Amino acid sequence: MSTRGVFTVVLGAAVLFSLSAREDSPAGAAPARVAPLDNPDGVGPGLAAVRSAGDRRAATRLIGGLRVAGMRSKAGYSRIRYGENWADTARDVPYARNGCRTRDDLLARDGEQVRYRRGSECVVVSMRLRDPYTGRIVRWSKKRSDEIQVDHVVPLSYGWRMGTSRWPMSKRTRFANDPLNLLPVYGDANEAKGGSGPASWLPPRRGIRCAYAVRFAQVALKYDLPVTRADKRVMLAQCR
Repeated sequence: MSTRGVFTVVLGAAVLFSLSAREDSPAGAAPARVAPLDNPDGVGPGLAAVRSAGDRRAATRLIGGLRVAGMRSKAGYSRIRYGENWADTARDVPYARNGCRTRDDLLARDGEQVRYRRGSECVVVSMRLRDPYTGRIVRWSKKRSDEIQVDHVVPLSYGWRMGTSRWPMSKRTRFANDPLNLLPVYGDANEAKGGSGPASWLPPRRGIRCAYAVRFAQVALKYDLPVTRADKRVMLAQCR
């Protein structure tokens, strides 16, 4: 089998595993959070710390491969430049065109004790989340929808200023809906981050900062997107 064929089989198995975990979630089993080095496609739940010396060396090598560039103007940016918010219209990313909105896919991926709207296999109405950024447990329902927000690890406005403004809409839509670039988190933490890169904002939970830097780098490398020199320096420092 070719390398491409092996990759396709592995990715397919990962997606099926994630979907089967969704079906089991009402029983209350907590999904094991996955370290980013073991989760290159973003289908594993959560964000586990990068702990071993060997993994931290691998993390710095990964981050070291990032291109750097100056940050451009935000002129022309709006959320609609990346397609309709959470629409299931992206192609060539996990969960694409499965009939569920991207946000619900991610809540189901990372949530514990997930419950769905009656008659729906998509719409999440309540769950528990172990927030990777702060470590707090959030017991969420749609009545308090903003208490959990789905963060773009590489923010859309940051991407715009680093080059996505020159991409075709189809690529921007993939970037905005790629589970590798998406983490459900405590809403206040997401709002504090805004469109910042790592030099301006890191998760309050120090133990997860290397993992966050790795995830940021994985997204940037996948889409050949540069980061600022200051962001790269800060990301490297988290894993040394």
